[in-house]
Amino acid sequence: MLNKLGHHTAFLGKVGDDIIADAKIFHFGTLSMTNEPVRSATRHAIKVAKENGAILSFDPNIRESLWKDMEDAGAQMAYGLSICDILKISDNEIQWFSRKEDYTEGIHMLQQTYQIPLILLSMGKDGSRAYYKDMLVEVPAFLQKNTIETTGAGDTFRTLKIISKGFHKLRKNVLELCMESYNPSLTVVRKKSLYPLCLLGCSDFCRCFEV
Repeated sequence: MLNKLGHHTAFLGKVGDDIIADAKIFHFGTLSMTNEPVRSATRHAIKVAKENGAILSFDPNIRESLWKDMEDAGAQMAYGLSICDILKISDNEIQWFSRKEDYTEGIHMLQQTYQIPLILLSMGKDGSRAYYKDMLVEVPAFLQKNTIETTGAGDTFRTLKIISKGFHKLRKNVLELCMESYNPSLTVVRKKSLYPLCLLGCSDFCRCFEV
């Protein structure tokens, strides 16, 4: 149902509250926060998920061409950072938002400002990192001779964040195992596609979190 709010039309109350309330993990990004009505709908969904105890997972996924004002993009990203439990962020996003060239310095700034429990950093061909409490786990990219690029990697890498089992007691070896298992999914080998060919099954993934 659409309800008029000033000059905007917002989807409120009819965004599947019952489904959202039943979720263990709720994932969101700024692509649905560029303007109204989707911004209000997104925030409403986040509120419902949080109130019902879901783990909040956030991928800024900043696309400059979609924003009229990059200051607004920064403000919406800051909102997501302030409320998420898990952050997946890319190398260029952490540099843009933190204004720091060094990735770890930028991540530490986010940790200190927003107290995000788990931060996952994707670095394209340079691999990926996980920052959890005082731990830093880094694994190299899984590259093959037919790999052409890593665009689209974030869409697949988000599966790493589905960790409802043992989220508050992850060990370094668990993170290493999970990162090593999932880095192959970041490899794009189709010349005309931006979607990975290789995905581990859900049961394989869940074994990474049997702590």
